[in-house]
Amino acid sequence: MSRFVEGVVANAERARTGMVTGEPGQAVRRTWSELHSQARRVAGGLIANGLRPGQAVAVLAGMPVEIAPVAQGVWLAGGSMTMVHQPTPRTDLSVWRDDTLRVLRMIDAQLVVVGAPFEQMAPILDGYGIPNVSPGELAAGDEAAPVEAGEDSPALLQLTSGSTAEPKAVRITHRNLFANLTDSSHHLRCGEDGVMVSWLPMFHDMGMIGCLALPMLSGLELVSVTPADFLSRPLLWAELMSRYGGTITTAPNFAWAVLTRQLARVEPGTLDLSALRVACNGAEPIDPATMRAFVTAASRFGFDPGAVNCCYGAAESTLVISLSEVSDPMTLDRVDPVALERDRLAKPGPREIPMLGRPFPSVEVRVVDDEGASLGERQVGRLQLRGESVTDGYITPGGFEPARDADGWLDIGDEGYVADGQIVVCGRRKDVIIMGGRNIYPTDIERAAATVPGVREGNVAAVRLLAGDGLARESFAVLAESRDAGDQQAAERIAKEVRARVVAEIDARPAEVCVLPPGSLPKTPSGKLRRAAARALLAKYK
Repeated sequence: MSRFVEGVVANAERARTGMVTGEPGQAVRRTWSELHSQARRVAGGLIANGLRPGQAVAVLAGMPVEIAPVAQGVWLAGGSMTMVHQPTPRTDLSVWRDDTLRVLRMIDAQLVVVGAPFEQMAPILDGYGIPNVSPGELAAGDEAAPVEAGEDSPALLQLTSGSTAEPKAVRITHRNLFANLTDSSHHLRCGEDGVMVSWLPMFHDMGMIGCLALPMLSGLELVSVTPADFLSRPLLWAELMSRYGGTITTAPNFAWAVLTRQLARVEPGTLDLSALRVACNGAEPIDPATMRAFVTAASRFGFDPGAVNCCYGAAESTLVISLSEVSDPMTLDRVDPVALERDRLAKPGPREIPMLGRPFPSVEVRVVDDEGASLGERQVGRLQLRGESVTDGYITPGGFEPARDADGWLDIGDEGYVADGQIVVCGRRKDVIIMGGRNIYPTDIERAAATVPGVREGNVAAVRLLAGDGLARESFAVLAESRDAGDQQAAERIAKEVRARVVAEIDARPAEVCVLPPGSLPKTPSGKLRRAAARALLAKYK
């Protein structure tokens, strides 16, 4: 067995903790030992269905109670797992079908496991002759002993965010998983005395690896609900932390903003958040103002401000690249925006950027210029990774695509710098807007626009506009969602104020400002803005 599978088996044998599912309805708790027994039966079912070591299993399911034993069962059977993109009520099923078929062919899936609430998709797969089975059918047979899997065998083929029309999957091996989860467990001091509360989707790496595999390996108690449960009633997240004594939880920035608004309406003494020692913000750019507001709202319920933890990660590094220190308040670097944008230097100034901690032991990080030369302290450049938790490449429709250069370095696609040993991320390289010799980061524009009354926080996109089509030089547009989008007079006021606020704070004028109805901006399944897709909305709303 790989070290990862050995650790999962050892945890199942010793831990008294387990996994709670079913909230906010009828909660059901299974120990890790009970879940492991079910996973062995799933492994037996997979093997009976012809799965061989190293082969891929696709999973289309949304309920943690089904996903957890299936995931562990795939690993016990020596296979790799891929959570396929899930259709929503607004999804065009013919498009979803075609995209899913591309993914299944790309990973050469031997079997698709179809669980709730997607059972109606099974006939579509049947129509194309694609073998599929339910989690219950897999678990109906006998238990199987773990199958030997090498350290460099694939454990996850993690689909990258965005459209699946041109699918790509990050190849994560057992070695990668064990290295990153071991680092995370040590850094966060995970053990049977901890309780993780999560609503994150398990088709995202933070949900699958950080909020399932980590508890499964370390022995954390896990309370797991679905994203739909959180989105339909965000306060449930805090209620579960209070009810179960949650010590660790994690989410993207937008979710902390949503929870903050909910907590502001709750009477003091109603909730107890005093046990929370890690409140991690990651998976999208972190807004310091959001976390300050959360601390103010949550402190009324015993929350310790030192629990705020900033995370930097990527599927290419299995999950975490760096984490700020536990029990230290959020640390901000304050830089001069002019020097940052024009001189590519992080000099002292007024702009706040979160410091994201020191790289994990299994990840080495460097900053390089466009020619690949290493840069020094506080010099802005391309962030590159190498190490035991870093993937060796991608699975694509054309086959395996290496991700590292000859020296083992992987370009993560972000721009940033290192200060006092900590990573600071400025933004995605492909999204940087170049104007007048400045490198302007969309997140700075979006934060400025989001402060305008009527704009929905976390629902603003700044997108590049290249020279041409009436523009003499590169510029940018701002797309902002508002509930007042249908009121022409209110929308015009919001657009005017957005333009003025961006000019005042960024010293750059947007070529266009569009005010959109709620739900208009395209996002990835994990809630990240898809700026390239957002740009296409400009023509629609002109």
